[in-house]
Amino acid sequence: MASELRVDPASSLHFVINAAAGSSEANTRREVIETVLQAEGRRGELHFCSPGELERVARELAQQALLTRTAVIAVGGDGTLNTVAQAAHATGCAMGVVPQGTFNYFARTHGIPADPADAVRLLLHSVPTPVQVAGINEHVFLVNASVGLYPDLLEDREAYKARFGRSRWVAFVAAGATLLRAQRRLRLRIEVGGKVRDMRTLTLFVGNNRLQLQQLGAEPNDTMAGTPGDGSMAALVLRPIGTLSMIGLMLQGAMGMLGDAAGVESFEFEHLVVRPTLPQGRNGMKVAFDGEVTMMRAPLEIRVLAKPLYLLRAPRNTAAVDAPPLAEGASS
Repeated sequence: MASELRVDPASSLHFVINAAAGSSEANTRREVIETVLQAEGRRGELHFCSPGELERVARELAQQALLTRTAVIAVGGDGTLNTVAQAAHATGCAMGVVPQGTFNYFARTHGIPADPADAVRLLLHSVPTPVQVAGINEHVFLVNASVGLYPDLLEDREAYKARFGRSRWVAFVAAGATLLRAQRRLRLRIEVGGKVRDMRTLTLFVGNNRLQLQQLGAEPNDTMAGTPGDGSMAALVLRPIGTLSMIGLMLQGAMGMLGDAAGVESFEFEHLVVRPTLPQGRNGMKVAFDGEVTMMRAPLEIRVLAKPLYLLRAPRNTAAVDAPPLAEGASS
């Protein structure tokens, strides 16, 4: 229960930082966090780790946090937040966020500032608050999950960023390149609300974050109790279309008008089962969730999880600021 979960201010907070200790980036993050902790008279332990160590470190620190009535704090982009959320959700401990990504939909939805010092300062005065998370098979996700075109878009975006640097314009150009060469069509059997549908699609995108859907202009009509991220999720299905239509679709998405585009269908749900038609010998498919791409065994079961994530959030949520309506941000 939320009322039973407390963070002892005398206990040391555990900061999980996806960066090599001693790097300039790590030194900057250390200085910001330690300065705020000292000013606020709080204790914190900073744990720097490589991407390969992140899952193990997050799991161990989440267990310690539960035992010592403290919280584990994710410092980084979408991939870091997701990994720490997996551990915190499984353990039941409180989790804090110091966002480092480009779009930060999860942080902004919950009133967490983009400035690292402000984010640390806020979480020191926050309380564990239950927030909705979703599951796709055995994985937890905070913002979105998808199959088809969107995982390809994320992989292309990372390749463009490695070559041209991280910026919203690089992400936009990468998205355009992916959309224009989209050819692969998925054959999916979707089970939702007791109904079964067979469809061909370029991508199936599932959103657990109302802010992202609003800025894409793709928020579905309320057809059930709750809204995406607060009681339900939203699914977007992109039917196969031609190149010129794809260009139009890209522009409508950039202008936050994706919901008005021909060939885009959206609906709300709490539980969805996806059964793809796969080539003989294959039993899995490429899936993206919170900016990470992996292979998962079919069928895919996507649901609103009954167990919440206990997020350190201010008692009164602050308003989120606007951001360009593009895909989910950095995955570091």
